[in-house]
Amino acid sequence: MDNPAPKIQDFSKRIITNLEKVIVGKNQTLELVAVGLLCQGHLLIDDVPGVGKTVLARSLAKSLGCEFSRIQFTPDMLPSDVTGVAIFNQVTREFEYRPGPIMAQIILADEINRATPKTQSAMLEAMEERQVTVDGVTYPLPKPFMVLGTQNPIEYEGTFPLPEAQLDRFFMRVRMGYPALMDEIRILELQQLRHPILDLKSVAEVTELLEIQELVKTIFVSPPVKRYIVEIVRATRDNSDVYLGSSPRGSLGLFRAGQAMAAMQGRNYVLPDDVKFLAEYVLAHRMVVQPAARLRNLSADQIVHEVMANLPVPGGDLSTKTEVG
Repeated sequence: MDNPAPKIQDFSKRIITNLEKVIVGKNQTLELVAVGLLCQGHLLIDDVPGVGKTVLARSLAKSLGCEFSRIQFTPDMLPSDVTGVAIFNQVTREFEYRPGPIMAQIILADEINRATPKTQSAMLEAMEERQVTVDGVTYPLPKPFMVLGTQNPIEYEGTFPLPEAQLDRFFMRVRMGYPALMDEIRILELQQLRHPILDLKSVAEVTELLEIQELVKTIFVSPPVKRYIVEIVRATRDNSDVYLGSSPRGSLGLFRAGQAMAAMQGRNYVLPDDVKFLAEYVLAHRMVVQPAARLRNLSADQIVHEVMANLPVPGGDLSTKTEVG
């Protein structure tokens, strides 16, 4: 089989370069978004208002030519406001399904933690099984389907913390952060007359994206790297500062993210460095830190870094199917 990495690398570069026309100075964040896209994963963007979370989601949809939908979550929102509702048609004497905003390809779930747990649960089936069930009838969601959920980590008034089951369905958690001085000046210049997103064009077809997502799965992961991934995840479960460690879904996420990151760098095999770079973003939000550790200002991110610092890194030739050592 031909090396699929160059094709994946070219695709991801096109997407990231296009996004950089709108999102200034956030190359690493855009790389992580591209990893999530290639892995068919959902992203949780945990950051303060005004740093470009909504613009990022809209720009991604425009870059791919995908249908975009924005759901503004509020405490009075009902599950049917997300999934849609069956309405009785007086003419045909039958119930007809009226799709909700979830029936799109790129979904911005804005301030998802403002919705009640009942409404948040309406997202669970959609994010995992990529379908919604209304009045006992199941409707498949379009392909591709990606949720970018946002939440404000500072404001807790009128919010409902996302339950572990919901957090576990997010492939990665990323943060935008404030721009650097020169980047913020550049933002002012770009938006002086009109927003650059208005001129953003599609640089890829949906069919190409679906093909690339399948190619990512063929990137080689050696047995030592697979073991390294699982050892990291298991170490989060055995850590005394952790009340609840990462699930096997975290292992799968880190495995798939490593494949995407390797391919984006032009390699058809995964290195331990790919895993080390991605572990914080894939695993930290799946962990629950012990109350005593939180009092010491110990975060899940720090625990992931400590875990990796204490684990031996596999060596040898990791690019072939022959296990070394």
